[in-house]
Amino acid sequence: MTDSKKTIAGPLAGIKVLELGTLIAGPFCSRMLAEFGAEVIKVESPEGGDPLRQWRVLKDGTSLWWSVQARNKKSITLNMKTAQGQEIARRLALEADIVIENYRPGVLEKWQLGYQALAALNPAMIMVRLSGYGQTGPMKDMPGFGAIAESMGGLRYVSGHPDRPPVRVGISIGDSVAAMHGVIGAMMALRHRDVTGGRWNGKSGAECIAGQGQMVDVALYESVFNLMESLVPEFDHAGVVRERTGGALPGIVPSNTYTTGDGENIVIAGNGDAIFHRLMLAIGRADMAHDSQLARNDGRVPRTAEIDAAIQAWCATQDIDSALQLLTQADVPVGKIYSVRDMMSDPQFLARQMFEQHAFDDGTPVKLPAISPKMSLTPGQTHWLGPKLGQHNAEVLGSLGYSEVEIAQMQENKII
Repeated sequence: MTDSKKTIAGPLAGIKVLELGTLIAGPFCSRMLAEFGAEVIKVESPEGGDPLRQWRVLKDGTSLWWSVQARNKKSITLNMKTAQGQEIARRLALEADIVIENYRPGVLEKWQLGYQALAALNPAMIMVRLSGYGQTGPMKDMPGFGAIAESMGGLRYVSGHPDRPPVRVGISIGDSVAAMHGVIGAMMALRHRDVTGGRWNGKSGAECIAGQGQMVDVALYESVFNLMESLVPEFDHAGVVRERTGGALPGIVPSNTYTTGDGENIVIAGNGDAIFHRLMLAIGRADMAHDSQLARNDGRVPRTAEIDAAIQAWCATQDIDSALQLLTQADVPVGKIYSVRDMMSDPQFLARQMFEQHAFDDGTPVKLPAISPKMSLTPGQTHWLGPKLGQHNAEVLGSLGYSEVEIAQMQENKII
């Protein structure tokens, strides 16, 4: 169930997506397309479906995460180890604008569902392939979850404090970043397909008038690596290896986490030259505000410890509310580190309508995060929460021409 918000056709209305994947990277990629109007058909195993259905906090045996990760998707069940299951998936893939998958490289090829096989029949098809290490290279066949990608891509090495082992971000950021790269790739591929001829007309050979589809090869470790700013040129040109720096942003001063007198943590980003001047005046350090050596970032970096100590000494005399108020009045970027409890009552989150009110089938209310980014004419919407396993079997299989009797037979034979 959804709220009563008026339904608006999304910018991807008319785009059909087939999702062949589980857990996070592939499903998050197709989730974003579904949020903006694409018809997403998710293929799940008849034996329990996507494992994410049972991850983290559950309601009536189903993950609360599922209500978000699978919103607006249609769920069908197919036993992909059977020839008939593979044939149904093939028919769906050939009708799709985009196929999204996150199996290990080679699995789809084993099922005759690889990109080359499908593109030979539908040259306009776009396939987004998300895997740990990509479709090529010596590591392509190795299992690669987001945690490994975060390590190989460089993020874990710079996360944490210098005197302790690297830490992880408390979410599966490697998978999510890869999913967003998949969405970007899909949108660019759609653009190319449309300017080179458009959608496939179902014909082949000389009669085929279709745009150029392509494969979007997303490696999880490369998606993380793409976030790593100036890591490569700094090492190549200057031999600098960026290390862990705790809550600070290395080489950009001051930007760090500080503790207030009441034990709360606060982030202060005073690294702009004019901002630094205002910050020092606000904390009673006019000497540092007028120190010519500290007027620019390159002069502040060698004195990072001194600057951080001055800010921390001031924070220790303030409770978090007074620190936020005084620094905000001084026009210094500052923020409390939010928990979800803070978010749910925050005026900015509420003003931006960042929570949607929905209800489960039994009427139990539940809030979901609103959809980002916000678009003025064609915003994303939640039309329904994550579906029950195989909820759309009859609808989707019926659209392929299978009769009720044939669908019932498939169920009896454990094809669906």
